[in-house]
Amino acid sequence: MDELLQQAQMFKDLTTAFTIWDVFLAIGVSFLLSLLIGYTYRATHRGVSYSQTFVHTIVIMTVVISVIMLIIGSNIARAFSLVGALSIIRFRTAVKDPRDVGFLFFAMAVGMAVGTRFYLLGVIFAAIVCAMIYLMTRFNFGARTGQEWIIKIQLPAGTDYDGLFDLLFEQSLQYHSLISVDILKQGTVTELVFLGLPKSRVSEQAFIKGLKGINGVVRASVAVGQQQVDL
Repeated sequence: MDELLQQAQMFKDLTTAFTIWDVFLAIGVSFLLSLLIGYTYRATHRGVSYSQTFVHTIVIMTVVISVIMLIIGSNIARAFSLVGALSIIRFRTAVKDPRDVGFLFFAMAVGMAVGTRFYLLGVIFAAIVCAMIYLMTRFNFGARTGQEWIIKIQLPAGTDYDGLFDLLFEQSLQYHSLISVDILKQGTVTELVFLGLPKSRVSEQAFIKGLKGINGVVRASVAVGQQQVDL
């Protein structure tokens, strides 16, 4: 009987670190803030790699981190045990956009603030950072003037392309660089991929027309906006 009472007392000691209302409050606040983060991500995302599952991941991670921090509390032993338990998890998904990594750390920080019961800090932090992200996107902070072009040119295999496009590139582009050379269609076609910044008032149609006028060009295409296109 004494042993049962001791075990009951131990269980009570473990649960007095937080109440059931603390749990509901942490989950509720972290969920609402994660919705704000997910909405900001969706509203400010640029490019072709948008993923709904990534937004769901932001929500799940924020809530889970808040609960983990609530469990750890100020107990160092729990912290080390959870680190050991979570170290067996391995992630194989590649993150294409470095901006996505920033959102993951953002969600983790908000979850940690809420889980340690700094609710006001979590709310203020989430609101300010979301506003910063929106303003940077709204005013296109950090972007270059003009959009870079990804230029793909196909030539018959064996064509000497050194200097073949120099005249057109000098007339139409501020700068250019060769990104890759590939052999397609069972070795019958050579594909060249260039990255270049067009000069002012140079249209894609006129540039492609000039490329197709060069002897030997089988196909030419231009993708506008290097940051929004996956090679």
